[in-house]
Amino acid sequence: MEKTYTPQQIEPQWYQTWETNHYFQPNQAYTQPYCIMLPPPNVTGSLHMGHGFQHTIMDALTRYHRMCGAAALWQPGTDHAGIATQMVVERQLLAEGKKRHDLGREAFINKVWEWKAQSGGMITNQMRRMGSSVDWTRERFTLDPAFSKAVEKVFIDFYKEGLIYRNKYLVNWDPQLLTAISDLEVISTEEQGHLWHIRYPLADGNGHIVVATTRPETLLGDVAVAVHPDDERYKNLLGKTVQLPLTGRTIPIIADGMVDKDFGTGCVKITPAHDFNDYAMGQRHNLPQINILTPDAHLNENTPAAYRGLERFAARKKIVADLEALNLIEKIEPHTLKVPRGDRSGAVIEPYLTDQWFMKMKPLAEPAITAVTAGNIRFIPEGWTKTYLQWLENIEDWCISRQLWWGHRIPAWYDEQGNIYVGENENSVRQQHQLSDAIQLQQDSDVLDTWFSAALWPFATLGWPEKTPDLKLFYPTSVLVTGFDIIFFWVARMAMLGLKLMGEVPFRDVYITGLIRDHEGQKMSKSKGNVLDPIDIIDGIDLNALINKRTTGLMQPQMAEKITRATKKQFPDGIAAYGTDALRFTYCALASTTRDIRFDLGRVEGYRNFCNKLWNAARFVLMNTENHTLQTNEHALEFTLADRWICSRLQETIQQAHQHFQNYRFDLLAQALYEFTWNEYCDWYLELVKPLLTHADANPQQRQAAHFTLVYILETILRLLHPLMPFITEEIWQRIAPMLSIKAPTIMLQSYPVFDAAKIDAGAVEEINWLKELITKLRNLRSEMNISPAKYVTLIQREESINAIQQDKARLANYQQSLQRLNKHFDLINHLAKIEKIEHHHADDPIVLASMTMLGDLHLLIPIQDIQGEIERLNKEFAKLEKEHQKIADRLGNKNYTEKAPPEVVAKEQQRYHDIALSMNKLTTQVLKLRILISL
Repeated sequence: MEKTYTPQQIEPQWYQTWETNHYFQPNQAYTQPYCIMLPPPNVTGSLHMGHGFQHTIMDALTRYHRMCGAAALWQPGTDHAGIATQMVVERQLLAEGKKRHDLGREAFINKVWEWKAQSGGMITNQMRRMGSSVDWTRERFTLDPAFSKAVEKVFIDFYKEGLIYRNKYLVNWDPQLLTAISDLEVISTEEQGHLWHIRYPLADGNGHIVVATTRPETLLGDVAVAVHPDDERYKNLLGKTVQLPLTGRTIPIIADGMVDKDFGTGCVKITPAHDFNDYAMGQRHNLPQINILTPDAHLNENTPAAYRGLERFAARKKIVADLEALNLIEKIEPHTLKVPRGDRSGAVIEPYLTDQWFMKMKPLAEPAITAVTAGNIRFIPEGWTKTYLQWLENIEDWCISRQLWWGHRIPAWYDEQGNIYVGENENSVRQQHQLSDAIQLQQDSDVLDTWFSAALWPFATLGWPEKTPDLKLFYPTSVLVTGFDIIFFWVARMAMLGLKLMGEVPFRDVYITGLIRDHEGQKMSKSKGNVLDPIDIIDGIDLNALINKRTTGLMQPQMAEKITRATKKQFPDGIAAYGTDALRFTYCALASTTRDIRFDLGRVEGYRNFCNKLWNAARFVLMNTENHTLQTNEHALEFTLADRWICSRLQETIQQAHQHFQNYRFDLLAQALYEFTWNEYCDWYLELVKPLLTHADANPQQRQAAHFTLVYILETILRLLHPLMPFITEEIWQRIAPMLSIKAPTIMLQSYPVFDAAKIDAGAVEEINWLKELITKLRNLRSEMNISPAKYVTLIQREESINAIQQDKARLANYQQSLQRLNKHFDLINHLAKIEKIEHHHADDPIVLASMTMLGDLHLLIPIQDIQGEIERLNKEFAKLEKEHQKIADRLGNKNYTEKAPPEVVAKEQQRYHDIALSMNKLTTQVLKLRILISL
């Protein structure tokens, strides 16, 4: 093996080997299926931290179950991402001075396909860098012909069944994207606005009524003023009319229980075409609907000539000015309100009255609710069950049409009278409805919401509506790994359509991951400059390249400068190259059940060190075993206590690994594997067997057993770690496996280690644990005494309370056993704790100046050679810390510093202040102990 672990050299070649040899395909010889559907990333997208996190989890599960003997399929694919993709291509056209309408629909669609062919595969290439073992031969795209046919069939069948219908309703309208969007695509942000109190004169001339509104421009579409029926202030006005300002129209005053008497003046203007609550009220009172906006949010022909063509917010200013000129503004108050914005465009969303296609959801929701309450679908963590159920129990019909060109075009045609005909194509429509060629038909120009096709993903990717072998084998799928932010968008809709179309849930488990945040707990965003790219972490990137990458495409110089400052502060030297395995292990270690997960590059560095540790351990094993004939017949070997201990701990770790995989506790899995590999195998076992490997007079039979154990344990560790760290484990395994006569092309097709209780030696575990505790205590004692790690010292075992011990048989037995072990394991104590000899002193022997530690009833002492010198050394160290402690105290006591310095810097100083105080207390205690020893 190379002396240095270099992930950039080994990772690309192994992935190419795996993919070329089709190792990712499910083994059809296995009857037990295991299937994960990749949440299809947008074809426009690139791998972000959330993707990297979820893909690591999915790959770990797939590799684990593949190694456990399942026909494991991780189904890949990408989503056509209607809005996002169309936006990308339209921006390119704008750069050329063109719009999509200049090209026409067909030419524009061709342009999008060209873009996909050139740039749409970025994320799949990045997935390969992450080691994702998806079956690329089955890759799907939501606009593939077969998938599109499935989408078309669902629409047609649901239309015939009455689940899909077309009607004029109020929808969320994005005036920038010029399309309807769903409630889930609207983000309401708290912003500062105003509340205008407007006088509406009574039509009879006897005064006025004051209406409060946050959107005065919608006044032009008012059709009524409403008050609460129990509001005594306005009961005498019910049935009267008011003169609607600026319009010349009169509108009625009505009563409705939905009016909030305490908001504003208790009078509300009713604009059914531009407010969802007003729309519902208008339906109850049979009020007209007046749309005053064009699709791009300019005032239309239904408004007075003075305002026609004005952009909505420009119209607002003019309307308010005109009202003030007429003395109809009573007052204007600052007001904090929720402003709805499109999650993609950022534009303020308008409630807009338009013809759209809808899907009835309540009939579909009921079975999806039952599937969860009956336990057929399980959420992990369980708390997300409530979120899922609350949304389904209050679900509204879904607006499934979008005013786009890129996507699944709605298979509906209209004649000149507006009659609707739904079918596969125009010819089938004409034949089905016996329409002559003289009747002109026009296909609906809208496309379906991207989430409509995504809801079919678990079965359409497997060949539905055809009854394919894959569909039979892999549906229902095993687990869905996704984020909590798309439980409504995707999880619930897949559950509803899977149950409706397949008669079975689409997945058994739903594992909801947390949201990756930065090390300070802030959400990652381009505007903050704290976004990390998984590929940058893998390959590394210099600071200037990182800054350029972050500021590219940001139009405002101030924002670019802000990101530059943030980047230089966060990564003064750029990002080091950590490799894929270190990043993947970090993701797993962070995969707790919490909603928010803080990502710290320091953790990645720590697990890069873990990779180095594993690499160096493998080199140590190879150097000590390669030139020896390995005896693999375990019954012929003479295993030492250390061998039996490490084999026992291996079995316990194997058992834990299976439990953690089954419970989706990847954090506990990573912790268990890290602890066993680093602390027990590398730090303890390798040290325990070194005397056998290096001493010429060591027992040859035991040395032979140690050789086998070294290789056997390491090979098993590699298989345990492989689902989390595929590259380094494959590289090392290729060198280790032949030593055990394993003839196989890849570790990923080997079996995952199986727990064997018969291999656990409880006595060996207990005895080595005793030895480990002894060595740890002696090392700590040496450290406290500042004894060089290389120096051998005498250990004194002193009987202090033998009479008390003799009165308790169990205690006496433990004491005697410890004495026996102290002598039995002297060679290991000598090697690991640098103890040259052990002296046994009675209680009445002269007291030796020494530092002491306890192990059960054993009093263990290390003599102090120069006690006064040690006191002086400790006092010097104390004075040095005291000086630093005072400096920090002065700094923290300065208000200019604590108020102006970044909070995280102040927090670090406070922690340092606390840590130094603890160190000073420890030194004081040590000096006090030594002074007591002098006085004895």
